[in-house]
Amino acid sequence: MNEEQPSPVPPPATDPWKGFRGVMAGALVLEAITVLLALPVVASVGGGLSWWSITYLVGLAVLMFLGAGVQRRSWAMPFNIAMQVLLLLGTFVHLSIGIIGVVFVAVWAFILVLRADVKKRMDRGLLPSQRA
Repeated sequence: MNEEQPSPVPPPATDPWKGFRGVMAGALVLEAITVLLALPVVASVGGGLSWWSITYLVGLAVLMFLGAGVQRRSWAMPFNIAMQVLLLLGTFVHLSIGIIGVVFVAVWAFILVLRADVKKRMDRGLLPSQRA
């Protein structure tokens, strides 16, 4: 008997992950800018900046800027999640940093939902570039 095998799902004509990596890089850049913009808030409302809080916040922002350039790597998503954990730990610097962390955790949760949706659509062959 000649049983028909379902045809394999064609690969997308364009790389859907390229645009997605751009979204992740853009989110990290915006997050780093937001952390740097919080420095004056911590300085005036939080009782001043110490060498430790300046080092922590500026170092975190620099890591985020650098991380925006490595989104092609296989370890990019764990790195992005680690940045969110470090930002949430910034609550110990000042509550405003923790609030920024909560907002960006929500942003990254949404990015993870979008990532799962793109993967599901790609596996089913439902992306516009996969249609014949």
